[in-house]
Amino acid sequence: MKELAIVGGGPAGLSAAIYAARAGLDFIVLERDGFGGGQITSSHEVENYPGAGRKSGFDLGQAFRDQAVELGAEIAYGAVTGIKDLGDCKELALDGGEPVRARAVIAATGASPRKLGVPGERELTGAGVSYCATCDGAFFRGKSTLVIGGGDTAVEDALFLSALCKDVTVALRRDVFRAARRRTDLLSAKENVTILYRTELTEIRGEGRVRSVVLSGPEGTAERPVDGVFLAVGVEPAGGWLAGLPLALDGGYVAAGEDCRTSVPGLFAAGDLRKKPLRQVVTAAADGANAVTSAMEYLGR
Repeated sequence: MKELAIVGGGPAGLSAAIYAARAGLDFIVLERDGFGGGQITSSHEVENYPGAGRKSGFDLGQAFRDQAVELGAEIAYGAVTGIKDLGDCKELALDGGEPVRARAVIAATGASPRKLGVPGERELTGAGVSYCATCDGAFFRGKSTLVIGGGDTAVEDALFLSALCKDVTVALRRDVFRAARRRTDLLSAKENVTILYRTELTEIRGEGRVRSVVLSGPEGTAERPVDGVFLAVGVEPAGGWLAGLPLALDGGYVAAGEDCRTSVPGLFAAGDLRKKPLRQVVTAAADGANAVTSAMEYLGR
């Protein structure tokens, strides 16, 4: 029996671990991936986390993890598949492992890339279709790629790929980017980048690997040869493991205030899994601290 279980090893979970360790709580961090660090580890560059300067997402995620471990955090690797409320504690089911019980739980499992659902996407995922440019971009050095999306992730992906690929096409449904102006200006200045506004991807074609895409835009529908397709069309909350609880949700995200308290006593939500207006590393880290503070009040510490 632990006082606290933190589910998720991204910025929110690791920030919570740092605060829990400093408070002397008996806790454990449960992380499904072998390294942890969350979505931020797939970001090419992070420049808006105070005090960090410019860092790769991987380096920043590793810094979070190293600091938590240095302070005494216990990190166990394994996917949490379900949760039961036993009254005086919560029981967490682990894929291929023994259940973990804790008096309080912080849910910090974040969100995962959203699928577009177009023909060819599922069949060619891993064969030219990717959701992580920094993970897979090196496979397309000197080749033609397409980035779908108009947010910060799409722009960062396109900037990263522009340094590797022969040419990069960015297609977005709107007539304006939703990303930071500074980054979109930098993208627009790249000679090997083409931006297609009011354009949608309708099909990905290829046998065994991506060969071309079908794009629909203001000038009609046309097939375009590409070697790789990078989808950056948003994320979906990774909270399926919470389905066993009478939990208040908002669009799939866990409803919780700035104190991270949910509708279930003893359960707290932090990071991208929590319903909130801004999902950034800095807000995830703040959630981790707030969640531990609320959990300590719940535990009577």
